[in-house]
Amino acid sequence: MLTLALSVGHQTTLRLLELAGAAIAVAGGFLFISSGGHTGRRGGQGIAGLLLAAAGVCVVVAIRWGH
Repeated sequence: MLTLALSVGHQTTLRLLELAGAAIAVAGGFLFISSGGHTGRRGGQGIAGLLLAAAGVCVVVAIRWGH
């Protein structure tokens, strides 16, 4: 099994979870705004998708390697 030399402290874990929550909130706002009209629809949904992916990575790192 591959062992990663990565350790995330308690404070960093909390910051990553807060960042993930903020990214999810912003992504939700982009999805809400982009669903209203035809202009800029793909851009807003693309940004929302990227933010949700980044939030997912932050949560996984915080949960897996957090102390």
